[in-house]
Amino acid sequence: MLTFSTVRLGALLALSLPAAAATPPDTLEQRVAACIACHAAKERGDAFFPRISGKPAGYLYNQLINFREGRRNYPMMTYMVDHLPDAYLREIADYFAAQHPPYPPAQAGSGANASAASLARGEALVRHGDPAKKIPACVSCHGAALYGVEPAIPGLLGLPSDYINAQFGAWKNQVRRAAAPDCMADIAGKLTVADVAAISAWLSKQPPDAAARPAAAASIAMPLPQPCGSVPGGAK
Repeated sequence: MLTFSTVRLGALLALSLPAAAATPPDTLEQRVAACIACHAAKERGDAFFPRISGKPAGYLYNQLINFREGRRNYPMMTYMVDHLPDAYLREIADYFAAQHPPYPPAQAGSGANASAASLARGEALVRHGDPAKKIPACVSCHGAALYGVEPAIPGLLGLPSDYINAQFGAWKNQVRRAAAPDCMADIAGKLTVADVAAISAWLSKQPPDAAARPAAAASIAMPLPQPCGSVPGGAK
């Protein structure tokens, strides 16, 4: 038999316990919350966690596959994608490709104090390459405006110089790889440390356009300057 004291105790316990958490909505945005926690897709990108929003979906999908299959090495990323099927990875890539938040203010990095000569060398490599060293221009693959090309070539603007430097270093040291033939590993191997610093400094100083989008595939010449296994039709 319930007594007044029992009822009162039950009421007090009910008031002291936290309310049951509402069940989160089963949306893709909710399921990629772990990704957003690091990449802050709606806010920024930095030297460690690059901006992935707005990148071509094919590029993002390729990177998820590369982490899953060991061509790129970062334990947290490998753990997150290790057991995810291809179809789910495509959904994730499509989600982030559709996000276009404003670009954050440029971050001062190692390229902040680059000399005029270094910046001029960086711009020359980006726009014209170095034929004597068989280094193609960045724009010949990444698009004249450097915002990437659909479906699988990423944009290069809006990234800190330290992040760009780190990726070139990863390619040089074979820590980062891509589907063969690995065009970026080949190009990175031909660049000196000074060349890498020049490219990253110049790119990081270019103010990105929030309204810009990756160019259509037809905007670049095919075949590419050299075989690239990550790009549809670019492996020959």
